[in-house]
Amino acid sequence: MENDLQQQIDILKQQLESLNSEFHANNFVGSQDHNKYVRFNSRLKIPKHDTEPSTCEIGEIIEDNGVLKICSATDTWTTVGTQT
Repeated sequence: MENDLQQQIDILKQQLESLNSEFHANNFVGSQDHNKYVRFNSRLKIPKHDTEPSTCEIGEIIEDNGVLKICSATDTWTTVGTQT
């Protein structure tokens, strides 16, 4: 029993060290899904384009000549709200 607990502690220590290394190195790879409400206490920078990129993934946001747009379907940009 005591051996099992020590083994669990050692595994948790390894996992924590690995996570700390990734966090501090700022080298997360891939994407992360957050299915909760997100609040930004600073500003959110949106990429600025003179023309819409020809490709996009659903959920991407851009500014195209002063108009905020979102990728609503693969490779399809949609103006947000009633902007002109």
